[in-house]
Amino acid sequence: MDAGFPLLFADADGRRLTPSAVFFPESGDAIVGRAALDAGSGAITSIKRLMGTGSKVRAGSRDYTPEEISAEILRALKATAELALGQPVHEAVITVPAYFNDGQRAATKRAGELAGLDVRRLLAEPTAAALAYGLDKLDDHARVAVYDLGGGTFDISILELAGGVFQVMATHGDTKLGGDDLDAAIADRFGISAAEARSARERLCNGGPEDAEPAGLTLAEVERVCRPVLERTRGLCLRALADAGLSAGDLNEVILVGGATRMPIVRQLVAEIFGREPNTSQHPDEAVALGAVLQAGILEGSLRDITLLDVTPLSLGIETFGGLMNVLIPRNTTIPVKKGEMFTNVVAGQTAMRVSVLQGERELAKDNWKLGEFDVAFTPAPKGHARVGVQFEIDADGILHVLARDIASGQDTVVEVRSAVKVSDDAVEEMVGSSVQHAFEDMADRQFVEARLKAEEMLPAIDMALAKLGGQVPVPDRERIDALVSEVRAAIEATNLQRLKKRLNELDDATQELATLLLESLMAE
Repeated sequence: MDAGFPLLFADADGRRLTPSAVFFPESGDAIVGRAALDAGSGAITSIKRLMGTGSKVRAGSRDYTPEEISAEILRALKATAELALGQPVHEAVITVPAYFNDGQRAATKRAGELAGLDVRRLLAEPTAAALAYGLDKLDDHARVAVYDLGGGTFDISILELAGGVFQVMATHGDTKLGGDDLDAAIADRFGISAAEARSARERLCNGGPEDAEPAGLTLAEVERVCRPVLERTRGLCLRALADAGLSAGDLNEVILVGGATRMPIVRQLVAEIFGREPNTSQHPDEAVALGAVLQAGILEGSLRDITLLDVTPLSLGIETFGGLMNVLIPRNTTIPVKKGEMFTNVVAGQTAMRVSVLQGERELAKDNWKLGEFDVAFTPAPKGHARVGVQFEIDADGILHVLARDIASGQDTVVEVRSAVKVSDDAVEEMVGSSVQHAFEDMADRQFVEARLKAEEMLPAIDMALAKLGGQVPVPDRERIDALVSEVRAAIEATNLQRLKKRLNELDDATQELATLLLESLMAE
């Protein structure tokens, strides 16, 4: 920031854009950026797609983690800033796709730390872009869609401005969809390399000649190949609008971010989806970086009138007895956020509780992703008497901290959940889609588990009451209760929800007199 204005630094070659590419020569330091792409086919690109997956990339004679490769890029950017400023740089704001999950965000922060940076904030890229476009100058309650198609990832976010506060109302995305996929489709269709495909696409889409080498490609041919790939963004945009409770006509602006949005066909598709021409007033490659500078200005106090609020893209919760997902923080909750709930023991004399941290949108724990688990020790107590408070806190960087407290002893267990979800990024989008597709059967499954748990509580209590009261229970009543108990057990065996709910209600009614007799007996004792 210089006199209140954000500035972008050029590197030693005068370029303000550094490709996210790294090449490891047989000897010497890693080569980063344009020089890495020029070094040959061994350059590692789109490393963002592997962040938080736990995978490794082979280069030369050794394996590198995605964090190590990302750190090389960040070191190069750090060096560029230090060259321009003439002084060391120790702190950073790093932008990430809005759809990055907890593990991917944590991995990005680790990459910054490996590069020698104190990461002051992880900022969602569409949110950063909104700042760069000056959308904070819109009227209150203005709503904006940010369509961000970069080299490796796609994000769509719906933001609302209220009282100088940007809030992400909804976000969707695909961390394996971007310009690289367009280039792969072109390369596959015309039998050329990905680098040649990228070069041809960029020349044609930036107002170059009517055809481009190699193969004399035309813009129409390139767009015909790219259209099916780009269509994958349509459903994500519509879902984000639905999650925000809006229609396209409710939007005040649609802005474009990312180099791939320079393509005329992208701008045409965006206009089709949202029913309005997109705002193209900012440099699509630089908007996110400018927004990061503005966020840094906010953190340093030089910009005071804007606050950025982000959202968590998937629900977070824990597994409860019976294998159910108990959501503590629903998806699209504004972060930072802190939410908790009280849990109890299901077995008398129990000395510990396992907290399994889940992420996803399904009703049963097994259908969601397990981020991690840990045991919480507590004071032994009769069934239902122990109290364990579980609190989830998502910090401003989108990283999850879990606190569990034994209320009796005041003992805390605190865990930072950094483990990644070991699934492909396509599965993140699939999770949201499957939750809609399976909504009715999921709810039926949940209701059956809850009814079964209720039955498992009731049946032993009824057996105990009958044994205690003996001949005090009229024979017709006992026979009716025994018959219903058998029918409840049969319904559980048959996994028949409607039958189970009906029989449980009948058993509830049939045991009212039994409960009265038991209470009188206990009072007499």
